[in-house]
Amino acid sequence: VTPNGSTLPWRKVGGVKVGHLVAMPVQHTFAPGLEAACWGYNGGTPGPTIEAVEGERLRIYVTNRLPEPTTVHWHGLIVPNGMDGVSGLNQKPIPMGETYVYELTPDRPGTFMYHPHFDEMTQMALGMMGMIVIHPRNPRGPRVDRDFVLLTHEWEIRPGARRPNPNAMSDFNVLTFNSKVFPGTAPMEIRRGERVRI
Repeated sequence: VTPNGSTLPWRKVGGVKVGHLVAMPVQHTFAPGLEAACWGYNGGTPGPTIEAVEGERLRIYVTNRLPEPTTVHWHGLIVPNGMDGVSGLNQKPIPMGETYVYELTPDRPGTFMYHPHFDEMTQMALGMMGMIVIHPRNPRGPRVDRDFVLLTHEWEIRPGARRPNPNAMSDFNVLTFNSKVFPGTAPMEIRRGERVRI
């Protein structure tokens, strides 16, 4: 479960899980009364959580609706060099209005993230990131009853500002979980005695 978020929907095509991310401007509400012009994926920030099982082949289409080029870097995943999303090193940036296809097969379980590697300072500061959860093919250890994904992020949003300041390096004034602050944060509902993974 991604509180205040979503999970990327998949469709199966010839044994491959196919999903679609759209990089785009979004009007985001952090909490009642605190809104800003941000950037994200599929209409929100953070982007949808990408969930898969180790060894599954994934094909992710990324369409760029931003006013500048972008890429997607699969932070922590071991992927083919041309799929790593580092602009200028192993991939050309995705031009405005175009789509790039990433093919990857995560080979180990864990919790990772995705984000751009083009104009990172601006794009990440405006909200372009999301979580990746790769489940083990053969789970070990105690079973959990609830599994939550929380992505922390720091922002500088000055009173009266239309958007977060992408040049901030240390003077952050908003700390979010899944791009929300109290009282806009959804609760993590659990029962007494349940084993919880966050």
